[in-house]
Amino acid sequence: MDIKRWLSRREGDWQELKTLLQRLEQQGLAGLSAQEIRRLASLYRVVSGDLARARTFGLSPVLVQDLQNLTSRSYSQIYQGSRRQEWQAIGRFYRWGLPHVLRQTWGYWVAAAGIFALGGLIGWWYGWRDSSFQSLLLPPYLIAQVRERGELWTGSILGNEPWAASNIMVNNLSVSFRAVAGGITGGLLTTYFMFFNGLLIGVIGALVGEYGLAYPFWAFVAPHGALELPAIFFAGGAGLLIGRALLFPGRWGRGTALQIYGAQAAQLVYGIVPLLVIAGVIEGFFSPSEVIPLALKYLVGLALFTNLIWYGLWEPPATGSPSSASGQLSQESVQ
Repeated sequence: MDIKRWLSRREGDWQELKTLLQRLEQQGLAGLSAQEIRRLASLYRVVSGDLARARTFGLSPVLVQDLQNLTSRSYSQIYQGSRRQEWQAIGRFYRWGLPHVLRQTWGYWVAAAGIFALGGLIGWWYGWRDSSFQSLLLPPYLIAQVRERGELWTGSILGNEPWAASNIMVNNLSVSFRAVAGGITGGLLTTYFMFFNGLLIGVIGALVGEYGLAYPFWAFVAPHGALELPAIFFAGGAGLLIGRALLFPGRWGRGTALQIYGAQAAQLVYGIVPLLVIAGVIEGFFSPSEVIPLALKYLVGLALFTNLIWYGLWEPPATGSPSSASGQLSQESVQ
């Protein structure tokens, strides 16, 4: 290879890349046009090849170092910018996109909540009328603790808060993902999960009510339940969306319906994860605390639930269309 000729041909590109990088580092993306950004990415690939050649032919260490610096700076700007854009897209989704999706899919997660509530009513009714029904669904130690010692089992969390919080998060995420995955059965398993979990809550409500522990029990549930239960309903709604696409694809056909409803279900899943993480922390550290007044726990639960409703009704400004945030994540989900 004619080194001098190669150097004279390549130096122009190196200098151009250096100039673009200096402007990008000083002014940010706003300092470059779209064409210049594309040119910078192209030059980065070219100079990376030049660096490989310089190393292969044992050229000057100074030259190799200069090319290494250029490629390192280019990589940092290109991929940090990409990650920055990804984080910005995630921020837009949680700020505007998720409320938009919640409003779009409200019929499905409300249906999931209705199935849960029906299970809860049936569980409470039969649990209240027949104590043997409680034994069919609840573990004996839990029933014995309430009946014989007149106390709740929630005190076992105290002293093990970090471990309990992490286990609660994992369990709630597992329940939610099973509800979503149940959509592949046409929504039948999703319906079962919603109904059965409601049944359990209803039976527990009957048990604690029968022995005068309803007030402290629901005070325990209120702070984390204000986020945890809606998250489970959203998961159920996601499962029902998938079931709808399979059973009633409509005019699009099953494949297209799965893309459309599956994208909405995926966005609901993105939404439930932070809710369940926050709820797990609250349930591990705040809900079982004996030093916090019960009335305050009810107030915290009410405040969290009220803010969640306000968030779901949040309308983006006219310039910030939710479709840009939710649509970007939907396209990634479809792909």
